[in-house]
Amino acid sequence: MSRLTKVIDPTKAGTVARLRSRRAGLTGKNGKEVMRSKVFSKDYGQLLFTVKSRIRQAQYEALKAVNKELIGLYWDIGRMISSRQKGGSWGRSIVQQLAEDLQRDFPGMQGFSSSGLWRMRNFYLAYYADKKLAPLVREIGWSHNIIILEKCDDQLEREFYIRMTRRMGWSKNVLIHQIENMTYEETISNQTNFDKALPAPLKAQAKLAVKDEYMFDFLELGEDHAEMELERALMSKINRFLIEMGGLFSFLGHQYRLDVDGQEFFIDILLYHRRLKCLVAVDLKIGKFQPEFVGKMQFYLSALDELVRHKDENPSIGIILCKDKNKTIVEYALRDTKKPIGVAKYKVVNRVPAAFKKELPDPEQIKPLLEEV
Repeated sequence: MSRLTKVIDPTKAGTVARLRSRRAGLTGKNGKEVMRSKVFSKDYGQLLFTVKSRIRQAQYEALKAVNKELIGLYWDIGRMISSRQKGGSWGRSIVQQLAEDLQRDFPGMQGFSSSGLWRMRNFYLAYYADKKLAPLVREIGWSHNIIILEKCDDQLEREFYIRMTRRMGWSKNVLIHQIENMTYEETISNQTNFDKALPAPLKAQAKLAVKDEYMFDFLELGEDHAEMELERALMSKINRFLIEMGGLFSFLGHQYRLDVDGQEFFIDILLYHRRLKCLVAVDLKIGKFQPEFVGKMQFYLSALDELVRHKDENPSIGIILCKDKNKTIVEYALRDTKKPIGVAKYKVVNRVPAAFKKELPDPEQIKPLLEEV
């Protein structure tokens, strides 16, 4: 017998078989070969998903409760400091002493530095008389509140970012990005025909989903570029693109194919807005807005509504993104258009027009929009 030949004792053959069966994930007495994963994979997978979802929900609710308590604590500290300052006896030296004592007695808690206490005082003074915003500030994080408080001077602007942060779940970095890119100004001055083309429940939310100008300074593009270059660059930075679009958008595809009676047509970028529950077609133009762009977008939206949109979804929306536009020409082009369309500009270099704020609508026109957010 060759030294390479292995002899298995017949009395041990059953044991070997059972060991091999277990290693392969098989179960069952007397050598029944039933895979464990097949026995409970479907039910267990559903159970695991349900339990994990419930845990995440509980974690989220716990975090919300903790955040409300924390904001309430900082609010009360700010109120106490503010009330004692009215008599003129509380100055910076006393606040500094209070900070040192609190840091000594509560070493594990952050935020009790002198500057932190002054922020609490400023936070309270900014909102205590505003019955609308006072409860809203408790629904976003403390760091978000401080960013909005210190970067925004106007109460209406603060309200916009508080509501949008709460609604869209913006992180601190995303919030800073939105403020620095003037999302508030660009949103309230946008050009759309949504008032006429969309049902009442969707108008305000749709207006807030489209800005007047988008900043694509994250792209490695010069001022002169082709449409295909712009599209490819946006697709290579799709996450940054969706953030700049404002949140709540999902990416469905680029050069999205439509087959209309045997002819092919392609939409530059197709998105989906989760809150509006509608398809959003984006048409990229590297030149100045031309009225004929609206006719092409109307065609895309009609085709999407007929061929792609689900029955439970709202009418599709179009966004025409141009390098430049004349507001009066856009207004005329959209005036008698029945499909919901917005026309916006984009920039690849960050520069803020000096006279921008002069073009903003009156605050009384903006308030109804924010009420719907």
